[in-house]
Amino acid sequence: LLFFLFGNSIVFAQGGTPDPVITSQTILKTNEIDPLTPAKAAFYSAVLPGLGQAYNKKYWKIPMVYAALGSSLYGYLNSQSAYTEFRNAFKSRRAGFMTDKYYDLNNSGLVPGSPDISDSSLQKAQELAQDNRDLALVVTIGIYALNIIDANVDAHLKQFNKSRP
Repeated sequence: LLFFLFGNSIVFAQGGTPDPVITSQTILKTNEIDPLTPAKAAFYSAVLPGLGQAYNKKYWKIPMVYAALGSSLYGYLNSQSAYTEFRNAFKSRRAGFMTDKYYDLNNSGLVPGSPDISDSSLQKAQELAQDNRDLALVVTIGIYALNIIDANVDAHLKQFNKSRP
């Protein structure tokens, strides 16, 4: 009687779900893996930012790409115009002219014969605008590269086999 009780518990200890039996009638559905898909997505995104995201059918990412690129380009162009403006004013001061718009800002003539903004302040403002312009250019190039990388990685992940344990 003891053998019968303990014998049954040992037999059913390994109980769980049995492994499925694969027969010749079992049909496995697999997705075709195209190794060129990530390269196509990266190429499309390099040609026109956001086109790789459209190729991957991630349309919600396209406005984010253009917002990031647009804001960094705006920063670059704004800093470039400020740099040019300060540079021209500084160069005209060094040439001896007193006609730049920073010499007497509001025609107040606070101190006659002396500028409202000094030459050294104009030079510092020019250097700051140049630094901001260069940083905005680096950020723009980085966002452009991230756009390409995002399209490539997303295309790779679309082909990832999620059915395997």
